[in-house]
Amino acid sequence: MRRRGFITSLLVLALAALPALAQERTVRLLSGASAGGSSDFATRLLAEAMGPIIGARVVVENRTGANGVVAAQETARSAPDGSTLFICPMSTMSITPQLLGANLPLDPGAELLPIANVALSSYGFVVAANGPYRSVQDVLAAAKARPGQVTFASAGVGSAQHLQGELLKQKTGADMVHVPYRGASPAIVDILGGRTDYMITNMADVTRQVQEGALRLLAISDEEPFPLFPEVPPLARLIPGFNVVGWFALCGQKAMAPALVDRLEAAVRQAMGDPELVRRMAEGGLTPRFEDRASITRRLAADRALWLGVIRAVNLRAS
Repeated sequence: MRRRGFITSLLVLALAALPALAQERTVRLLSGASAGGSSDFATRLLAEAMGPIIGARVVVENRTGANGVVAAQETARSAPDGSTLFICPMSTMSITPQLLGANLPLDPGAELLPIANVALSSYGFVVAANGPYRSVQDVLAAAKARPGQVTFASAGVGSAQHLQGELLKQKTGADMVHVPYRGASPAIVDILGGRTDYMITNMADVTRQVQEGALRLLAISDEEPFPLFPEVPPLARLIPGFNVVGWFALCGQKAMAPALVDRLEAAVRQAMGDPELVRRMAEGGLTPRFEDRASITRRLAADRALWLGVIRAVNLRAS
């Protein structure tokens, strides 16, 4: 009888806990990139840190397609209750929707609400370590000596890598040829194999190869030193006005109540104060950087103006 009474008590306690479990709130945090990339990496780290802060189960969902526009559209169409959020990258918000002839269901940069920035993503100017180039000046000298023969790789037409190559051409007058690939990985393979000359790409994509000595890092595209390679110069030192940095921000449905947006911004701020999250982001090639809503909104506006100028100058159309 005592044993039966004990089991009955356990059942009562278990049943009493069910409503609390059923009421646990779930927040979907969308990533527009496939698993393993820098965007997905930032998404998963933030989800892990934010869950306990907002008292919800934060579930990462990969919604790939159209350089993040599929995930952006799903976020824009969601209820304005904060249950669906999106880690929005610089390219999705400021490049893709501005390509000439882009036939997109929405403009993410105009129709989503940036809540807070999570990380910056430096770009590195890389060449094969066993190749002939030992400086950016070497690459530019070769391009001027052999017009139309020096090549730069990218992750595809209209990608951040592509537009940085076009920006470099504009600022230096060098005649170089763009070679698009389907993603950064195959582009890097051809850099390593000597089939293309250089690439300006996300540091998270090439940190390991640089550390292992397979790639040579010649410069960083933004003006701040990159923590893992502080001795590498910024491109702006060689090419005045060249200052490009990627970013990953938390975005949501534009009609969310201001009080809810404030709570989410505060949650990101708190999450970014976690030393473990900061350490893991940095080791993965990102620069942890909380920026409030006003700051990331200004950054977005500046980037849209920069890239629209490049897009119009080269008449770059959506493929």
